[in-house]
Amino acid sequence: MLFNKPIHELTFKDIVAFCERQLPENKQLDYKYMLPKNHEKFAKTIASFANALGGTIIVGVQDDKNDKPCPPYNGIAYHEKIRNSIEDIIQTYIDPVVFVDINICVSPDRERMFIVVNIPQSNLTPHLVGKLKRAYIRTGQSSRPEAIVHPEKLPWLLDHRQKSERLRHILQDKAERHFDNYLKTLTASVSEESICTMSIVPLYPEEPLAAYKFLPELIRQSSAKASYGIMANPHYPLIPVQDGATIISNTRNVYKMTEFNAYGLLMNKQVVSCAETVNGHSSKTIHVETLAQNLTLFLVTARKFLEKLPCAGTFELRFKLNNIRAVRALLAKKQATVLEDYLRMDRSLTLSELQNSLPALLQNMMHEIAWSLGLIVSEEELQHLVHHCLAEVQL
Repeated sequence: MLFNKPIHELTFKDIVAFCERQLPENKQLDYKYMLPKNHEKFAKTIASFANALGGTIIVGVQDDKNDKPCPPYNGIAYHEKIRNSIEDIIQTYIDPVVFVDINICVSPDRERMFIVVNIPQSNLTPHLVGKLKRAYIRTGQSSRPEAIVHPEKLPWLLDHRQKSERLRHILQDKAERHFDNYLKTLTASVSEESICTMSIVPLYPEEPLAAYKFLPELIRQSSAKASYGIMANPHYPLIPVQDGATIISNTRNVYKMTEFNAYGLLMNKQVVSCAETVNGHSSKTIHVETLAQNLTLFLVTARKFLEKLPCAGTFELRFKLNNIRAVRALLAKKQATVLEDYLRMDRSLTLSELQNSLPALLQNMMHEIAWSLGLIVSEEELQHLVHHCLAEVQL
């Protein structure tokens, strides 16, 4: 990721510090000294990012012959309607419309500003520009930063997305098999248990976002912990796998795997059912509070992990519960017998949503999970549960 904080928290001083790092323009970064008078040209840059890997435009920065920021870093004169101007350009020149994040970073004296435009990798490609309806992709080449995709080659752009989708499925399937293969090496069986799988991965992965040899440090920095648990326990050995690393633990016969992949995949699989005595009979039980705790740790870890990677696109978030029919679901004094065989939820979301809307996302997902397990829970109860789970996380 370009910045070490959410885009909406960036300040004028942060952009100055970023420019001092002297990062050149590339596939996911573009500098503009002014908002171009040729609005279609600006729209072309936005659309090319959306059609490729996503990216960031910083307006108010002049670049040199090496495509690096050129001092002084003073931004441009403050204009209170600049956000509306950018949104109008997008709506006028790009079809379908690209949804972007815009932050106006104003100087302390309110005289100058930088504009940061973050463009997610889009799942609505191709985005066409202007009256001629041309599609562009970002190349990262200084001589030709945007390349036109001719109409006869548009199927290539669509096929490129399909290949990325296939790669996403491969990454998910391989990670799931690592858990199964580990259990086989121990001749352990969890076939009678309920297993929860949580994963997040770029919607259109294309290339590694980090070298696999850097993953141990990224895992150490990203793994969330709270009074009720930890996502990737450092007391257990890190196991290298292709393009990734996984940590598998077994505490009181509760098997748990957390895998990090250089392509931006994070997956957690663990046994979530336990045998409890109810009216003198043993009953397999799932505690919804435990699911909420696990999901909280997972999403916080995902946010911290993805913040450290150069990814600006959309992600697929998946939550699965297998082998849950006839299991007792329990939350406080409420209980129900589950009628479903399995539960699966998919969400498309951006890193910005993880950063800025985590409580709402957690509450929404936990409401659907509880409902699917047969429990009717009020919004107030869920809000209290989510607040407690987040309050215990060590940031």
